[in-house]
Amino acid sequence: MATTTTQPPSNICFFLLLLLLAHFNLGISQLELNYYSKSCPKAEEIIKEQVTQLYNKHGNTAVSWVRNLFHDCVVKSCDASLLLATVRDVVSEQTSDRSFGMRNFKYVNTIKAAVEKECPFTVSCADIVALSARDAIALLGGPSIEMKTGRKDSKESYAMEVEDLIPNHNDSMSSVLSRFQAIGIDVEATVALLGAHSVGRVHCKNLVHRLYPTIDSTLDPAHAEYLRRRCPTPNPDPKAVLYSRNDLKTPMIIDNNYYKNILQHKGLLTVDEELATDPRTASYVQKMANDNEYFNQQFSRAIILLSETNPLTGDEGEIRKDCRYLNAN
Repeated sequence: MATTTTQPPSNICFFLLLLLLAHFNLGISQLELNYYSKSCPKAEEIIKEQVTQLYNKHGNTAVSWVRNLFHDCVVKSCDASLLLATVRDVVSEQTSDRSFGMRNFKYVNTIKAAVEKECPFTVSCADIVALSARDAIALLGGPSIEMKTGRKDSKESYAMEVEDLIPNHNDSMSSVLSRFQAIGIDVEATVALLGAHSVGRVHCKNLVHRLYPTIDSTLDPAHAEYLRRRCPTPNPDPKAVLYSRNDLKTPMIIDNNYYKNILQHKGLLTVDEELATDPRTASYVQKMANDNEYFNQQFSRAIILLSETNPLTGDEGEIRKDCRYLNAN
């Protein structure tokens, strides 16, 4: 009897071919270390030099670069959509209430101009956001982090989605953990990421609800009185310079003092207090308070996870000439 050879259906062959192509495309589009080593060898050096010069003139720029990374990457992708200005049919994400207090965007243009002078239309604004945060963390006494590059810039703003995607400082811990989990950041890394609250300051607008009309019972009483002196009115002017430092001992150093403070109920925001007391996060808070090296390790891991959130690569985005505007504009 003659034997017959069963041929795989053509649709299966086509599917296997698609899988192979997808795997190949994934391999060439991934972020990588030293992405600009051939196209712009001095790119990372120039960015670091600019970040350092700006830090020496305006120390708070370093804090801004760390916050930029968070606000950019949590909204859809690490794609510099945050940097787009309101023009024509683009509404800037910076107009959202979630962006209250963010500043120093003009200095991103300074960094971009220096890179453009060396390598026009080569280095993305998204990578400048990521690398400036990396260099800022080191300047602020935090860990040195190896960061991959190769991101492209978005071709749109997501201003209408910002408030849904960026956790509010008054959100429940369940909501915060859920939002971070949705972008691949686990509980331990989320606790570490909130350690960025060890630097910078909080405007009175965002903390007076814990001071007036009565003091939040979870706040350390002595610290609450200090905060009332910093924020003497329940209705502070959002444009006034009325704020409190996150950490009074090392206000410009990324370290584990944040965790020591919140264990003493000296956190400024509701999310800080909940982080220290929620059963899902409390053990990590205690461990980070006890061990700065452990905090640095987890903070580095968290920053890498954040910075690699759904990046646009290959032909998915563009390289903006000016970070404020789409090339089409």
